[in-house]
Amino acid sequence: MRPLEDVRIISLEQYGAGPFGSLHLADLGAEVIKIEEPRSGGDVGRYVPPYADGGDSLFFEAFNRNKRSLSLDIATPGGREVFEDLVRGADAVYSNLRGDVPQRMGITYGALKHLNPRIVCCSLTGFGMTGPRAAEPGYDYILQGLAGWMDVTGEPEGPPTKSGLSMVDYSGGFVAALALMAGLHAARRDGVGTDCDVSLYDTAVSLLTYPGVWHLNAGYAPARTRHSAHPSLVPFQVFETADGWIVVGCAKEKFWRRLAAAVGRPEWAEPDSPYGTFARRTERAGELLPLLEEIFRSRTAARWLALLTPAGVPCGPVNTVEQALAEPHTAARDLVVETDHPRYGTLRNLASPVRVGGERPSYRRAPRRDEDAGYVLREVLSYDASRIAALRRDGAFGPQEPAR
Repeated sequence: MRPLEDVRIISLEQYGAGPFGSLHLADLGAEVIKIEEPRSGGDVGRYVPPYADGGDSLFFEAFNRNKRSLSLDIATPGGREVFEDLVRGADAVYSNLRGDVPQRMGITYGALKHLNPRIVCCSLTGFGMTGPRAAEPGYDYILQGLAGWMDVTGEPEGPPTKSGLSMVDYSGGFVAALALMAGLHAARRDGVGTDCDVSLYDTAVSLLTYPGVWHLNAGYAPARTRHSAHPSLVPFQVFETADGWIVVGCAKEKFWRRLAAAVGRPEWAEPDSPYGTFARRTERAGELLPLLEEIFRSRTAARWLALLTPAGVPCGPVNTVEQALAEPHTAARDLVVETDHPRYGTLRNLASPVRVGGERPSYRRAPRRDEDAGYVLREVLSYDASRIAALRRDGAFGPQEPAR
């Protein structure tokens, strides 16, 4: 069995952060039943351009592999009935909605424990379910600004800059998955479920890590650094070469000794050198870094990497996305996987980095909207045809298609 094959999650998720978190649980074997609200066309991620057609999109495929889809309107009495029947046999209810919505929708532990006292209700919201911003929508871009990330990203003379990837969303998804698994462990141990109140805001602020701790305890004021330089380790940044950029980092003194020798300046690493320790290099960064920059511009990126890598200096190219996906190490780690898709044919996707055991995970494409209604209603819930028909007439699964 895969690690989470005995876990069933009922998910009211959409777009990026929530689906990203449950993606890894599904890849580990959890049965993630994705509830899609039929009146709005389901998960908005299905329609994200530019690669979207007929309720399928490559954006949606990136976040929803290995899941099942059920169109269900839980605002209707029949839809709520189906949802509550699912909760009775589930381990967790997972959502990413605005902070005031889970309570209003009745998807918190207090609202569901009478159905299943072991249920874990994990709510990933923008700002959490308490506090003055709880009712505000939270998006990655906004959170990167609010939590101070953009203020420390980019060149010193440039504008505040967003990360090229939605790292608050993705980190929030990982945090939600971790919280959900901790809640499940406690529920199976104690027989009592719980709420998991996880937010993108909490995630973003906690990821300030040591610069935040430096500020809280020593008044440190983080600032943007030239060429993405580390705030305290010199040298650790990007350097321009004759034909591109590379990253070189000396996080230990032994790496500095190796780098100094590789660039033909072994005396820079001598104990009595003005650059011989972390502290001296930081103090004299203004004179040392221009010297290194001039040296690195004298050769191509490939030549420097061929020189520094065997010397044991931490370094790497600044790849494009295309180059990163073509790296031999990407293939060696099985990070690109393939599934069959009725619209896209052979669809290439990115594997989860979460690995447990030596068996390679199996992958199934993301579901078409409501594709798994038959499985969920008949096999999971054991509904018969007459009950399904009655629920359909009552609008539990969305407006009925007009007769043709």
